[in-house]
Amino acid sequence: MAKDSHLRSILKGISWRIIATTTTTTIAWLATGDISMALTIGGFEFFIKLLVYYLHERAWLLVPEGGVRKFFGLKK
Repeated sequence: MAKDSHLRSILKGISWRIIATTTTTTIAWLATGDISMALTIGGFEFFIKLLVYYLHERAWLLVPEGGVRKFFGLKK
C-alpha cells in the first residue's frame, strides 16, 4: 500500500485548514462582533493547527498496516 508523500500531507492539511479556519473565524466574529479579533484568532488557529495536523498525519504513517487491530486484539 502506498503511503502519502510529505507534499500530499501538507496539501491535505492546507485544504482542510482553509475550511476549518473559515468556520472558526466566522464563529469568532459571531461571538465577539469584532471582525479584526476574529481574523486574528483565525490566523493563529490556521498555522498552529496546520502544524499539529501535519505531525498527526506523519505519526499515523508510522503505524504498520493492521497495527491498531493487532494492538487491540481485533481480527481483520
